[in-house]
Amino acid sequence: MDLGLEGKVAVVGASSRGLGKACALALAREGARVTICARTEADLEAAAADIRTRTGAEVLAATADLTTAAGVESVVAATAERFGGVDVLVNNSGGPALGRFADLADDDWRQGFEVVTLNFVRFVRAVVPYMREKRWGRVIGIQSSSVKQPVENIDLSNGIRPGIAGLAKAIMPDLARDGITINLVLPGTFLTSRLSPGLGRGDAEADRLLEEQLAPLAANIPAGRLGKPIELGSLVAFLASEQAAYITGAVFQIDGGGIKSNL
Repeated sequence: MDLGLEGKVAVVGASSRGLGKACALALAREGARVTICARTEADLEAAAADIRTRTGAEVLAATADLTTAAGVESVVAATAERFGGVDVLVNNSGGPALGRFADLADDDWRQGFEVVTLNFVRFVRAVVPYMREKRWGRVIGIQSSSVKQPVENIDLSNGIRPGIAGLAKAIMPDLARDGITINLVLPGTFLTSRLSPGLGRGDAEADRLLEEQLAPLAANIPAGRLGKPIELGSLVAFLASEQAAYITGAVFQIDGGGIKSNL
Protein backbone atom coordinates (compact mmCIF):
# COMPACT_ATOMS: atom_id res chain seq x y z
CA MET A 1 0.00 0.00 0.00
CA ASP A 2 1.30 3.44 -0.93
CA LEU A 3 0.71 5.58 2.15
CA GLY A 4 1.25 8.83 0.27
CA LEU A 5 3.98 10.02 2.61
CA GLU A 6 6.74 10.51 0.05
CA GLY A 7 8.24 13.97 0.67
CA LYS A 8 6.02 14.76 3.66
CA VAL A 9 7.72 16.35 6.67
CA ALA A 10 7.33 14.68 10.07
CA VAL A 11 8.43 15.74 13.54
CA VAL A 12 8.72 12.93 16.07
CA GLY A 13 9.23 13.80 19.72
CA ALA A 14 11.52 11.93 22.13
CA SER A 15 12.83 9.86 19.26
CA SER A 16 16.43 8.92 19.98
CA ARG A 17 15.28 5.42 20.95
CA GLY A 18 12.29 3.27 21.83
CA LEU A 19 8.81 3.98 20.51
CA GLY A 20 9.75 7.43 19.21
CA LYS A 21 12.61 6.10 17.12
CA ALA A 22 10.39 3.30 15.80
CA CYS A 23 7.83 5.89 14.66
CA ALA A 24 10.53 7.92 12.92
CA LEU A 25 11.89 4.79 11.24
CA ALA A 26 8.44 3.73 9.99
CA LEU A 27 7.75 7.20 8.54
CA ALA A 28 11.20 7.38 6.94
CA ARG A 29 10.63 4.00 5.28
CA GLU A 30 7.57 5.52 3.60
CA GLY A 31 9.63 8.37 2.16
CA ALA A 32 8.91 11.07 4.72
CA ARG A 33 11.56 13.59 5.70
CA VAL A 34 11.89 13.30 9.44
CA THR A 35 13.02 15.45 12.34
CA ILE A 36 13.97 13.48 15.43
CA CYS A 37 14.53 15.27 18.72
CA ALA A 38 15.68 14.52 22.24
CA ARG A 39 17.93 15.94 24.93
CA THR A 40 21.06 13.79 24.53
CA GLU A 41 22.99 14.74 21.39
CA ALA A 42 25.09 11.57 21.12
CA ASP A 43 22.06 9.26 21.29
CA LEU A 44 20.17 11.45 18.85
CA GLU A 45 22.97 11.53 16.27
CA ALA A 46 23.36 7.77 16.51
CA ALA A 47 19.63 7.29 15.93
CA ALA A 48 19.64 9.68 12.97
CA ALA A 49 22.58 7.85 11.36
CA ASP A 50 20.85 4.50 11.86
CA ILE A 51 17.59 5.69 10.29
CA ARG A 52 19.43 7.24 7.33
CA THR A 53 21.38 4.02 6.74
CA ARG A 54 18.28 1.83 6.91
CA THR A 55 15.97 4.01 4.82
CA GLY A 56 17.97 6.53 2.79
CA ALA A 57 15.65 9.23 4.11
CA GLU A 58 16.52 12.80 5.05
CA VAL A 59 16.75 13.00 8.84
CA LEU A 60 17.28 16.15 10.89
CA ALA A 61 18.56 15.59 14.44
CA ALA A 62 17.45 18.48 16.68
CA THR A 63 18.82 18.45 20.22
CA ALA A 64 16.41 20.13 22.66
CA ASP A 65 14.87 19.96 26.10
CA LEU A 66 11.30 19.08 25.16
CA THR A 67 9.97 19.85 28.64
CA THR A 68 10.38 23.57 27.85
CA ALA A 69 8.50 25.87 25.50
CA ALA A 70 11.80 27.08 24.04
CA GLY A 71 12.88 23.53 23.30
CA VAL A 72 9.68 22.66 21.47
CA GLU A 73 9.73 25.91 19.49
CA SER A 74 13.36 25.39 18.48
CA VAL A 75 12.62 21.93 17.07
CA VAL A 76 9.68 23.13 15.00
CA ALA A 77 11.57 26.20 13.78
CA ALA A 78 14.57 24.09 12.76
CA THR A 79 12.26 21.71 10.88
CA ALA A 80 10.54 24.53 9.03
CA GLU A 81 13.89 26.08 8.12
CA ARG A 82 15.28 22.78 6.80
CA PHE A 83 12.20 21.29 5.16
CA GLY A 84 9.81 24.21 4.63
CA GLY A 85 7.08 23.29 7.11
CA VAL A 86 5.54 20.42 9.08
CA ASP A 87 2.98 17.93 7.77
CA VAL A 88 2.99 15.29 10.49
CA LEU A 89 3.48 15.58 14.24
CA VAL A 90 4.07 12.47 16.32
CA ASN A 91 3.85 13.79 19.85
CA ASN A 92 5.84 11.43 22.04
CA SER A 93 7.29 12.32 25.41
CA GLY A 94 8.89 10.78 28.45
CA GLY A 95 6.57 9.38 31.06
CA PRO A 96 5.86 11.06 34.40
CA ALA A 97 7.37 9.77 37.63
CA LEU A 98 6.29 6.40 38.99
CA GLY A 99 4.48 6.31 42.31
CA ARG A 100 1.21 5.98 44.14
CA PHE A 101 -1.01 8.95 44.98
CA ALA A 102 -0.07 9.10 48.67
CA ASP A 103 3.63 9.38 47.84
CA LEU A 104 3.38 12.16 45.25
CA ALA A 105 4.19 15.77 46.12
CA ASP A 106 2.99 18.94 44.40
CA ASP A 107 6.24 19.18 42.45
CA ASP A 108 5.69 15.67 41.06
CA TRP A 109 2.30 16.73 39.70
CA ARG A 110 3.72 19.95 38.24
CA GLN A 111 6.53 18.08 36.50
CA GLY A 112 4.12 15.43 35.23
CA PHE A 113 1.85 18.12 33.78
CA GLU A 114 4.87 19.75 32.12
CA VAL A 115 6.14 16.50 30.62
CA VAL A 116 2.79 15.19 29.36
CA THR A 117 0.19 17.93 28.94
CA LEU A 118 2.21 21.03 28.18
CA ASN A 119 4.48 19.07 25.85
CA PHE A 120 1.42 18.05 23.83
CA VAL A 121 -0.11 21.54 23.90
CA ARG A 122 3.11 23.29 22.89
CA PHE A 123 3.89 20.95 20.01
CA VAL A 124 0.36 21.09 18.58
CA ARG A 125 0.27 24.87 18.91
CA ALA A 126 3.62 25.16 17.11
CA VAL A 127 2.89 22.89 14.13
CA VAL A 128 -0.76 23.62 13.34
CA PRO A 129 -0.10 26.94 11.53
CA TYR A 130 2.10 25.11 8.98
CA MET A 131 -0.60 22.49 8.48
CA ARG A 132 -3.33 25.09 8.03
CA GLU A 133 -1.32 26.72 5.25
CA LYS A 134 -1.43 23.47 3.28
CA ARG A 135 -4.91 22.46 4.50
CA TRP A 136 -3.41 19.08 5.31
CA GLY A 137 -1.91 17.68 8.47
CA ARG A 138 -1.68 14.78 10.86
CA VAL A 139 -1.34 15.02 14.64
CA ILE A 140 -0.72 11.71 16.38
CA GLY A 141 -0.28 11.60 20.14
CA ILE A 142 1.52 8.67 21.75
CA GLN A 143 -0.07 8.39 25.17
CA SER A 144 -0.63 5.33 27.39
CA SER A 145 -3.09 2.57 28.11
CA SER A 146 -3.85 4.59 31.27
CA VAL A 147 -6.11 6.76 29.11
CA LYS A 148 -8.57 3.84 29.13
CA GLN A 149 -7.57 1.78 32.14
CA PRO A 150 -5.58 2.78 35.25
CA VAL A 151 -2.11 1.28 35.46
CA GLU A 152 -0.71 0.12 38.77
CA ASN A 153 1.84 2.37 40.47
CA ILE A 154 1.72 5.27 38.00
CA ASP A 155 -1.01 7.46 39.43
CA LEU A 156 0.48 10.56 37.79
CA SER A 157 -0.14 9.02 34.38
CA ASN A 158 -3.56 7.76 35.47
CA GLY A 159 -4.49 11.28 36.55
CA ILE A 160 -3.01 13.30 33.70
CA ARG A 161 -3.13 11.34 30.46
CA PRO A 162 -6.94 10.93 30.11
CA GLY A 163 -7.12 14.72 29.86
CA ILE A 164 -5.17 14.59 26.60
CA ALA A 165 -7.95 12.46 25.10
CA GLY A 166 -10.51 15.08 26.13
CA LEU A 167 -8.42 17.91 24.71
CA ALA A 168 -7.84 16.11 21.41
CA LYS A 169 -11.57 15.48 21.02
CA ALA A 170 -12.37 19.10 21.84
CA ILE A 171 -10.01 20.64 19.26
CA MET A 172 -10.69 18.02 16.59
CA PRO A 173 -13.60 19.81 14.82
CA ASP A 174 -11.64 23.03 14.36
CA LEU A 175 -8.62 21.15 12.97
CA ALA A 176 -10.81 19.02 10.69
CA ARG A 177 -12.03 22.12 8.83
CA ASP A 178 -8.51 22.56 7.52
CA GLY A 179 -7.88 18.93 6.64
CA ILE A 180 -5.95 18.17 9.83
CA THR A 181 -6.63 14.92 11.68
CA ILE A 182 -5.80 14.28 15.34
CA ASN A 183 -5.67 10.81 16.87
CA LEU A 184 -4.15 9.13 19.91
CA VAL A 185 -2.25 5.85 20.16
CA LEU A 186 -2.20 4.00 23.48
CA PRO A 187 0.74 1.60 23.86
CA GLY A 188 0.65 -1.33 26.20
CA THR A 189 3.91 -2.94 27.31
CA PHE A 190 6.65 -2.79 24.68
CA LEU A 191 10.21 -4.06 24.48
CA THR A 192 12.03 -0.79 25.01
CA SER A 193 14.82 0.53 27.21
CA ARG A 194 12.13 1.83 29.59
CA LEU A 195 11.73 -1.80 30.68
CA SER A 196 15.44 -2.61 30.56
CA PRO A 197 18.22 -0.10 29.79
CA GLY A 198 20.13 -2.73 27.82
CA LEU A 199 17.44 -3.27 25.18
CA GLY A 200 17.95 -1.93 21.68
CA ARG A 201 21.68 -1.29 21.93
CA GLY A 202 22.47 -3.24 18.76
CA ASP A 203 23.44 -6.57 20.35
CA ALA A 204 20.91 -9.13 19.06
CA GLU A 205 21.96 -11.89 21.47
CA ALA A 206 21.77 -9.56 24.45
CA ASP A 207 18.32 -8.43 23.33
CA ARG A 208 17.18 -12.05 23.08
CA LEU A 209 18.34 -12.82 26.61
CA LEU A 210 16.71 -9.68 27.98
CA GLU A 211 13.45 -10.54 26.23
CA GLU A 212 13.51 -13.96 27.90
CA GLN A 213 14.00 -12.29 31.28
CA LEU A 214 11.09 -9.95 30.62
CA ALA A 215 8.77 -12.73 29.39
CA PRO A 216 6.90 -13.00 32.74
CA LEU A 217 5.53 -9.50 32.09
CA ALA A 218 3.50 -11.01 29.24
CA ALA A 219 1.63 -13.43 31.50
CA ASN A 220 -1.53 -11.27 31.58
CA ILE A 221 -1.39 -10.16 27.93
CA PRO A 222 -3.74 -12.20 25.69
CA ALA A 223 -1.26 -12.05 22.79
CA GLY A 224 1.24 -13.82 25.04
CA ARG A 225 4.14 -11.45 24.40
CA LEU A 226 5.35 -7.88 24.68
CA GLY A 227 5.05 -5.46 21.79
CA LYS A 228 7.77 -4.73 19.24
CA PRO A 229 8.33 -0.96 18.80
CA ILE A 230 8.09 -1.14 15.01
CA GLU A 231 4.54 -2.52 15.35
CA LEU A 232 3.52 0.75 16.95
CA GLY A 233 5.56 2.66 14.36
CA SER A 234 3.62 0.98 11.56
CA LEU A 235 0.29 2.01 13.09
CA VAL A 236 1.53 5.59 13.38
CA ALA A 237 2.66 5.58 9.73
CA PHE A 238 -0.82 4.47 8.66
CA LEU A 239 -2.52 7.17 10.75
CA ALA A 240 -0.22 9.71 9.08
CA SER A 241 -1.16 8.49 5.62
CA GLU A 242 -3.50 9.68 2.90
CA GLN A 243 -5.58 6.52 3.47
CA ALA A 244 -6.35 7.62 7.05
CA ALA A 245 -7.85 10.97 6.05
CA TYR A 246 -11.32 10.05 7.38
CA ILE A 247 -10.02 8.96 10.79
CA THR A 248 -9.94 11.74 13.37
CA GLY A 249 -10.75 12.19 17.03
CA ALA A 250 -10.09 8.49 17.58
CA VAL A 251 -8.11 6.53 20.16
CA PHE A 252 -6.23 3.38 19.15
CA GLN A 253 -4.96 0.90 21.71
CA ILE A 254 -2.01 -1.30 20.71
CA ASP A 255 -1.46 -3.57 23.66
CA GLY A 256 -1.83 -7.22 22.64
CA GLY A 257 -5.34 -7.22 24.08
CA GLY A 258 -4.28 -6.10 27.54
CA ILE A 259 -6.90 -3.37 28.04
CA LYS A 260 -10.13 -4.88 29.37
CA SER A 261 -12.40 -1.90 28.63
CA ASN A 262 -15.18 -2.37 26.07
CA LEU A 263 -14.44 1.02 24.48
